[in-house]
Amino acid sequence: MSIPLSADLVGYIAACLTTTAFIPQAWLTWRRKRAEGVSLGMYLILVSGVLMWLLYGLMLGALPVIIANIVTLILASFILIMKLLYK
Repeated sequence: MSIPLSADLVGYIAACLTTTAFIPQAWLTWRRKRAEGVSLGMYLILVSGVLMWLLYGLMLGALPVIIANIVTLILASFILIMKLLYK
């Protein structure tokens, strides 16, 4: 017996998993007020890429992509800002 999954359901599950992966890093960086282990270059590229994914999702009207990338953009930007502040 198999349970049929819709493409949107798979998208929402993937969005939840990949987006929540940023929470521990954001929490740790904020709590310690240190970001020496965070790569500035990596987060600059990541935030740029997430912004492009968000634009792509908006162009397609793909709600799972839009929601995931809005949340990811907020979390990744938060980490990037802390990296810049805690130099």
